[in-house]
Amino acid sequence: MRMVVTGAGGFIGQALVDALRDRVPVRDAVDRPTHERNLLLTDRVEPPRASGGSRWLAGDIADTALHDTLFAEPVDAIFHLAGIVSGAAEADYPLGKRVNLDATIALLERCREQVAHGGPVPRFVYASSIAVFGTPLPARIDDATAPAPTLSYGAHKRACELLIDDCTRRGFIDGRALRLSGVVVRPPLANGALSGFNSDLIREPLAGRDYVCPVTPEATIWIVSLRDAIANLIKLADAAPAALGAQRALTTPSLAVSVADIVTALAKVDAAAPARIRFDPNPAIEAQFGRWPLDCAFDRGRTLGLTCDTSIDALIGTHLELA
Repeated sequence: MRMVVTGAGGFIGQALVDALRDRVPVRDAVDRPTHERNLLLTDRVEPPRASGGSRWLAGDIADTALHDTLFAEPVDAIFHLAGIVSGAAEADYPLGKRVNLDATIALLERCREQVAHGGPVPRFVYASSIAVFGTPLPARIDDATAPAPTLSYGAHKRACELLIDDCTRRGFIDGRALRLSGVVVRPPLANGALSGFNSDLIREPLAGRDYVCPVTPEATIWIVSLRDAIANLIKLADAAPAALGAQRALTTPSLAVSVADIVTALAKVDAAAPARIRFDPNPAIEAQFGRWPLDCAFDRGRTLGLTCDTSIDALIGTHLELA
């Protein structure tokens, strides 16, 4: 199997690559190394801790020359993680559209061309986002809730979900899209994600640093650990097409908690942690990222075996184990 991972240098991408390397044959039938041919990784720059034995291609995901190299040999599976996140896409519309929408369309077109020339139908696994749901958020979200994005980032993600459904229907890909919630705990990174406070609120006080939170203690958020996010992407990739049906986008099971719940959980680990947090709410950020309903259900994902932590205490415990 020849796999491509876009956005492979990011927080989620590097963890996904580590998990995927064990699934790619290390040597072929005559005992020759195969990682460099079978696992192709791309991002804007190669990370300092690049995964050994894999082939790295640094470049712009919207670049036609990069696509030529990625599809120089038939591709069996694509994990498409590359993207310009919420705040950055809102601040620079042309950049967000080019990377989030145009580049995804171009990758889907390469898949179509591959199939048209007799190649395999690629399994296309897309990292979507709960940003497909816009403000004001409904009192309950479940699998029947209609997406209605109110950010360009969410609009790009929803448009790609629809294209993935259509390309799957036409036999160009075997697509599936996982709407990720806040994946925590991320390292400090100025990537333009307006929901970055989800990770900052946990990481900074436990590291002994003061933190100014841009939402109120009453804010409610959806989060999932990096471990579960990676496991869920792989489980979705492995799911039988018949189990998914015609609509290939679904929301990852997530832990719905209030900011106050997180602060209480931090105190169980470090009694001084809550005193390091000061609240300076930004109403726009809270409306878009701090009003996720506690009344929620993720039945489609759970039916496929997707999971999340059962409590904020468990999630913080996982973070401390891996820190």
